Amino acid sequence: MDIFDGHVHTHYCPHGTNAEISAYIERALQLGYSQISFTEHAPLPDTFSDPAPTRDSSMAIDEFRSYIEELKDYQRAYAGRITIKIGLEIDYIEGHEEETKQLLSELGPNLADSILSVHFLRLKDEWFCLDYSEKEFERIIGRFGTTEAVYDAYYKTLEKAILSDLGPYKPKRLGHLSLVSKFQKKYPSSYDSTRQMLSLLPLIKQKGYQLDVNTAGLFKPLCKEIYPPETILHTAANMGIPLVYGSDSHHPSDLGRGLDALDPAILEHLIKP
Repeated sequence: MDIFDGHVHTHYCPHGTNAEISAYIERALQLGYSQISFTEHAPLPDTFSDPAPTRDSSMAIDEFRSYIEELKDYQRAYAGRITIKIGLEIDYIEGHEEETKQLLSELGPNLADSILSVHFLRLKDEWFCLDYSEKEFERIIGRFGTTEAVYDAYYKTLEKAILSDLGPYKPKRLGHLSLVSKFQKKYPSSYDSTRQMLSLLPLIKQKGYQLDVNTAGLFKPLCKEIYPPETILHTAANMGIPLVYGSDSHHPSDLGRGLDALDPAILEHLIKP
């Protein structure tokens, strides 16, 4: 099976591993990958302070040029064996759209692929990193008041991300649509996430966006579910929304994970290299 993995991180990720990019590429070749997109967490706008407790959400801006040049070297070294796309995972940060648009205008010409994700939630003047840890998620629930309020804030922010004007280099793929469910087994919610995601699909279709079929959630002990769940993926596929497999790898051993757990009908709809 030809595999295109559209969501892979590197040693430029501060919360990842030190494995060399070549190790990812060699592992991808072993697994039969035809195409891989490296989508490192993009530098955050200067006007935004990383709310993660360890402030390790993204690549530093002064590392971007090195990231690009290293990947270009690997493109040349592996030409004819595997297609390597240079990309970023961009954070949608409510209220910082103009700064993000400016950042994309500077970085975008270097990119062949990118993902738009929501990791950060705002509550008045406070910011939170949604997926940092179960302890941090518990603190977020305490600040928002209920688990349902956190879920509601997430999906409202996601809708704003879809509608946002981030310029011509705005990513065309939405990352891990149901990320708010990462700790669902410890912090269950009565919020109807399925209904909310289904209501977003026509908007995603209208915008011509793709969905990240992110299998990382299957391997999170308090999630055990694809981001987004297969119910959503089936509906999206039937609507003609393009689906892109994403291992969300932060280590070479993560590559290919979860492919064997995907429904054959979903596999059939994945974008091929």
